[in-house]
Amino acid sequence: MRAIGWVVAGLFLAGAPVLARQQVEPAAPAAAAQKRDLAYGARAAQKLDFYLPSHPTTSPPPLVVFVHGGGWRMGNKENATGTPKITHLRDAGYAFATIDYRLVPEAPVEQQAEDVAAALGWLIGHARELGFDPQRVVLMGHSAGAHLAALVGTDPGYLAKVGLSPDRLRGVILLDGAAYDVPAQLAQAGRFMQPIYQQAFGSDPARQRALSPIAHAQAPNAPSFFILHVDRDDGARQSEALAAALRQAGTKVTLQGFEGRGLRGHVAMNRKLGEADYAATAVVDRWLSATFAPR
Repeated sequence: MRAIGWVVAGLFLAGAPVLARQQVEPAAPAAAAQKRDLAYGARAAQKLDFYLPSHPTTSPPPLVVFVHGGGWRMGNKENATGTPKITHLRDAGYAFATIDYRLVPEAPVEQQAEDVAAALGWLIGHARELGFDPQRVVLMGHSAGAHLAALVGTDPGYLAKVGLSPDRLRGVILLDGAAYDVPAQLAQAGRFMQPIYQQAFGSDPARQRALSPIAHAQAPNAPSFFILHVDRDDGARQSEALAAALRQAGTKVTLQGFEGRGLRGHVAMNRKLGEADYAATAVVDRWLSATFAPR
């Protein structure tokens, strides 16, 4: 049972930091295809990995920034990003960054969202040295990382702390999240997940609502959302509710379900995205191409 619990928990690899000024050498595609453990803040966990496209580009490429999952309490950029998506997106001509953030219980969810915003602020502030286009950035997250990406994309207070507004993002991709409406998720969570949500969000209804992206769906938001889910009751229900709330506020939303049952499908979406035969790969490709197209 202990081993099973660890596996299931692993499937949820689901105050504002001071931005560190770090000297970064100008990007050269052949010599600096990736940079590891770049510090976007002063804390040990405030690190990111950055990758340039696999092949030289004639102009600065767009950037996809990934937020890992792990139930807000585990996971990191080394084990929860998914290798196929890195390779595929780089081969498609995109720069890619995957970030670490402070984890529960050492840091509350509010500070995790602040870390995501701080990483975006640091990356955009260093776009020239790193070699990507700061006007074309998409935020992507899986599971708990999808919740954090949705929160940063809907609650403008997080980006405001680093001098950004939601429209500095071209869009947000959410991979099978299930905590967009925290009170509803807590009310419907099963026996195993209930303690994980309680640890992350506590028992205060006002705090739970403040940490619910659906509560911030009114404008301003990031300009566009792509919400993906598998055949998992809570993930589908929460994804549909967030999409409806965003659409009602006038935000552009694409919502799509994919094959994959329950928690097995949940983790497969993250691990397989980028594989040529995984159905979501081509769909994400088309969405990114349209989202990054000249305005």
